Amino acid sequence: MNTLHGKWALITGSTSGFGKATAELFAEKGCSLILTGRRAERLEAQQHILEEKYGIKVLSYCFDVRDLNKCAELANDLQHREIAPDILINNAGLAAGKSKIQDGLIQDWEEMIDTNIKGLLYITRCILPLMIERNEGQVINVGSTAGHIVYPEGNVYNATKFAVKALNEAINLDLVGTGIKCCSVDPGAAETEFSQVRFKGDEEKAAKVYEGYMPLQAKDVADVILYVATTPPHVNITNIVVYPTAQRSVYVIDRNKEA
Repeated sequence: MNTLHGKWALITGSTSGFGKATAELFAEKGCSLILTGRRAERLEAQQHILEEKYGIKVLSYCFDVRDLNKCAELANDLQHREIAPDILINNAGLAAGKSKIQDGLIQDWEEMIDTNIKGLLYITRCILPLMIERNEGQVINVGSTAGHIVYPEGNVYNATKFAVKALNEAINLDLVGTGIKCCSVDPGAAETEFSQVRFKGDEEKAAKVYEGYMPLQAKDVADVILYVATTPPHVNITNIVVYPTAQRSVYVIDRNKEA
C-alpha cells in the first residue's frame, strides 16, 4: 500500500465535514496539505492546529470554488512554489433547500449548480494540468448516493450529484494514457453540517434526518478516502458507494434503533 508521507493533498471545503476529517487523517499520515475554504477563521485555525499537531506543511487559501479567477490564482501560486498535488480531493459541495421544482428557490439552485458542478470543474481544470505534467496522482471526487437515485424534493441537488458521477467517469476516460487515477466516493446518510446547511440553520429539522439510527460520521468517509488514496499505482477504484449499516438505499433506513 502506498504511503502518504511526504505527499501533497489538495482538499476543497476543508473546514467542516468530510473535508475537515480527511485533512486530519491525512495529516496524521504525514501528508502535507493544501486546504481551501470560505471561512477564514476556521481555515487559519485548522492550518495552525494541523501544523503544530503533526509537524506537516499546510498551505491555506480562503476563497469560494465558484470563483474561477481564485481557482486559477491557486494553481498559479502552486506552480510558482513548484508544488503539484499528488492527490486532489474535490470535496466542496452543498445542498440548499429541499422542495418541489415548482416551489424551488432559483438562488438555491444556482448555489448548488455553481458549487457542486462548476466549482469541481474549475478546480479540476486548473489543477489537473499540474498533475498531468508529473504523470502521476489521484483525483477523488466526493459525490453522493443522491447521484445514483433521485428522491422526492431532491431534484436540483440530485441533478448536481448525477453530474458529479458523470464527470467522474469522464475524467477517468480523459486520463487514459496517464498515470493519474480518478474515483468518486459517494456517501449515503452522514451526520455533518450538511442538513443544517440544507435547512438554513434549522437544527431541529436537521436532527430529524438522523433520528432512530446511526448515520455515517465524517471520519468514516475520511477512512474510505484514505483507502482510495493509498491503493497501489496499478489499482484504480473508480467508484465507492458507502451507506451506514442501517441504510440500504436512499429509501430504506431502519429507524428502530440507534446503532
